[in-house]
Amino acid sequence: MLRMSKLTDYGIVLLTHIAMGNERPLRTAQELAGASHIPLPTVSKILKELSRSGLVVSHRGRRGGYSLARGADAIAVADIIAALEGPVALTECTEIEGSCGLRPDCPAASHWGVINLAIQKALSGLTLSDLQPQPVRIGAPVVRAVSAGTP
Repeated sequence: MLRMSKLTDYGIVLLTHIAMGNERPLRTAQELAGASHIPLPTVSKILKELSRSGLVVSHRGRRGGYSLARGADAIAVADIIAALEGPVALTECTEIEGSCGLRPDCPAASHWGVINLAIQKALSGLTLSDLQPQPVRIGAPVVRAVSAGTP
């Protein structure tokens, strides 16, 4: 099973909360903990890592807090995963050359790179702004496709 860590999941949640802060772009760790229901020590740990990786900026002072280092549309999910877990790699052979003793005789070795690249491309194409809740349009017109043989 492919699964990211709980800390990475929480990191995406926290970044989404920061990105949604239109009325107040700076969010404190305590505010983020309250909004996300993630324990404050965990929030602080994740924000420290996200700050170290350049995804958020810490602002000190009485009105301080955290903000995105760049726009939500410029932060890829792959960037978030890399910041909290390291590079996206499904197997050791796609991460570190020569790390697998089976490589010389492995019939799947040439395929793992392609698979890993496809996943990396998908995660790089999905941004933080894509993860934000979208407003629901009430009363929007419904367009239905009509096929050629339908009366």
